[in-house]
Parts: sequence; structure tokens; C-alpha cells
Amino acid sequence: MNITTLRIGCSNCNLREVCMPLGLTLKEMESVEELVTARRRIRRGEPLYRAGDYFDNLYAVRLGFLKSTVMSSDGREQVTNFFMAGEMIGLDGISSGVYSCDVIALEDTEVCIIPFSRMEDATTSIRTMGVHFQKLLSREIVRQHGVMLLLGSMHAEERLAAFLLSLSQRFENRGYSRSEFVLRMTRAEIGSYLGLKLETVSRVLSRFSHDGLIEVNQKHVRIFDPEGLRAIVSAVDLDHSPSPVTASPRSWMRQSRTTRSISSAGNSGRSRSASSASRQQWSATLSLRPLPSELWRVRSL
Repeated sequence: MNITTLRIGCSNCNLREVCMPLGLTLKEMESVEELVTARRRIRRGEPLYRAGDYFDNLYAVRLGFLKSTVMSSDGREQVTNFFMAGEMIGLDGISSGVYSCDVIALEDTEVCIIPFSRMEDATTSIRTMGVHFQKLLSREIVRQHGVMLLLGSMHAEERLAAFLLSLSQRFENRGYSRSEFVLRMTRAEIGSYLGLKLETVSRVLSRFSHDGLIEVNQKHVRIFDPEGLRAIVSAVDLDHSPSPVTASPRSWMRQSRTTRSISSAGNSGRSRSASSASRQQWSATLSLRPLPSELWRVRSL
């Protein structure tokens, strides 16, 4: 573990608009800068913390990419989240006083250490910071709802399209290209997070590439048709191709690059309506419009 104990200047960090609330006075800014006590570097494959470790800190990702995982009773690992620069880690430990998951670096990573006791003081003494932290907790609840919707009512193509759009949005919010990026996680880790088998992830990515939606070169991804991916999630037929209710999933993907069936032809009208509403709701959370600049993180997925 490599910890840097030099004073960290949040006001000089290029992620300050992502991490910090807007509207702070000069005095409040000085107080907020006292939150970060040190930085810690984690090598690829090393844990930031393990499930069961005593909770005392929150962590803001400065550089790198991490995943959180939980272990089932039979030893299977389930990926529950991915974290990137500007996002907060450690909220899972607030309720019980211990961390509930493992957080592992997917590449060499650096985090800012924020003692929770200092965060508590800041949220009570600085109103803007208190509101900011409440929004952070609220967004985590919204994210969990989105994950439940994704796992409960979406097909494989819709899950992967939503995942790619979420990454695209998150990269754009940090000033990077929204159409070209590198996947830090493996396809097996993507499958674990999305509730899909490795073979399914590879097959769907190949299908998206064949249909001209994306280009995949190992972990390098280029998105050519974001509207097409969004249409897959929301089941909107942008090319006015045959109705998704009457077309089979495979034929529909061949006829239109931008649509996906809501349900099989045997489903009832009520089921199709409910499924469509769910997809429209999830699609709204994946809008590529920029999010508030004070956002700690939004991972729709």
C-alpha cells in the first residue's frame, strides 16, 4: 500500500467539478479541502478494501478503474459495480460499520482518502456539502433501481446496449470521448455484472459490430450509432422497420440496426405494454445529455 501524506488541493484537481458541489464560498472551500487526508495508490488486481473490513473512510477515485464484488455462499463472485475517476466508493459501509463488498483495482489506481468523521462534520457545518452528500446517496438508490430493472426485464441485447451507453455518458462527463474508449473490465466481468454468460456477451458484441452499431478491437470500443443503441434499450424503431411485436428477435436485428423486440409474439398485450414502459423508463436514465457538474457519479448500470 502506497499512501501519499502531502496536502491535497481539491481546488487544483481537474476533477473538482465532478467531485465537489457548486456555490462554495472561499471559507467553505478551505474546509472542504481538509476532507482529503491522503492519497492511496492501488496496483492492478489489489484490493482497496475487503468485505468485513472496518469502515472508517470514503474514497474518491482520482485515477484508474475499480470493480466491486460480493461472494455467494457457494463461492461464486458477482460483480456489483464499476467505479471510475470522480466517483465515490465506500458508501456500503455506512449502515453497518463494515464494508459489505470487495473493491478491486482493474488497473493501477489512485484514490483520495476521506475519513467519514470529517465528512459528517462537513455535511452538518456546510449546508451545500450536506445537500451534495444527500444527492450522492439518492443517486445510489436510483442506480440500484436501474440495475433491478435491467436484470429483471431486459434482453441480453438491451442490457449490453444500456451498459455501453452508460460508460459512454460517464466518459463524456469527465471530458473524454463518448464514442471511443477502452473497456477496463473483461467480458467475463461484464457478463457477471449484467447477469449474462461470457459467450452471450461476446455474441452480442459481435452482433452489434456486424450491424454497424459499434466496432470492437479487443478492449477498444468505438460507438458509431449511439441512437441505434438507445433505440435497442427503449424499443423505438428509428428506421420504421416491421413492428417489433410481430418480428422475431433475430429477424428484427437483421432488418433494423436500431431496434429490438419488446417481447416474443406469444406475450399478452398487457405484458408488452408493461415491458415497453419499463424500457422507456430505463432509456430516460441513459440520456446522453450532460449531467449536473457537481455529480459525484452516475452509473446508470
